[in-house]
Amino acid sequence: MSQELAPLLLLLLSIHSALALRICSFNVRSFGESKQEDQNAMDVIVKVIKRCDIMLLMEIKDSNNRICPVLMEKLNGEKLVSVKRSYHYHDYQDGDVDVFSREPFVVWFQSPHTAVKDFVIIPLHTTPETSVKEIDELVDVYMDMKHRWKAENFIFMGDFNAGCSYVPKKAWKNIRLRTDPRFIWLIGDQEDTTVKRSTKCAYDRIVLRGQEIVSSVVPKSNSVFDFQKAYKLTEEEALDVSDHFPVEFKLQSSRAFTNSKKSVTVRKKTKSKRS
Repeated sequence: MSQELAPLLLLLLSIHSALALRICSFNVRSFGESKQEDQNAMDVIVKVIKRCDIMLLMEIKDSNNRICPVLMEKLNGEKLVSVKRSYHYHDYQDGDVDVFSREPFVVWFQSPHTAVKDFVIIPLHTTPETSVKEIDELVDVYMDMKHRWKAENFIFMGDFNAGCSYVPKKAWKNIRLRTDPRFIWLIGDQEDTTVKRSTKCAYDRIVLRGQEIVSSVVPKSNSVFDFQKAYKLTEEEALDVSDHFPVEFKLQSSRAFTNSKKSVTVRKKTKSKRS
């Protein structure tokens, strides 16, 4: 893997044969050789990743390509999705200033076992100083990729730094991803994605666009995964892993979605007979 792409990596980790597809985003914070050598931290990182079928990992500092092979060795499993296309977005449109600190590496997935059969993931890891501009610029990325691929279902996720002083309330009115109701924010402003108990901010986010993928989300599956509580870690032990908690949601399987539709139809017929 090139040094340019090292800080941001989208891992395909379809390891479960569960009914729903769990999609996660995790800023591991400076995931380099020193963290790789910390066995306790690595054990937790692997546990966190194993929970997910698709995981977006951020802040991987691995110019020598050592960390990724180790992870893949520990995470081999059944493939539930496949990569249809990928594209490294370059923000050089005429008359438009390049605002991205890390231009998104966009991936289009095929997912035959879920209710929605394909979706595009657009990752984002902003710098705090430019988070407002970068989040707003995602609309341009969306329009470009929709035109380029004719795709309909989109997932925007990552460390948006979309909380506390980085994005004050008055700044939201200028962010198109926020003001356009067709973009659905699964992780809201009230969430706390930070490990430090002295800080409460919703930095990490997941946003959807597309009627089909929105309707395919498992109800109440969008959440923050508190690995400190789940694995009974002290705050110091948790911070050795990261200062961010992962965010996640699930997509319904095609079987569960079909059964749900059948159930609704049956209930409607029963109600009709009674009336």
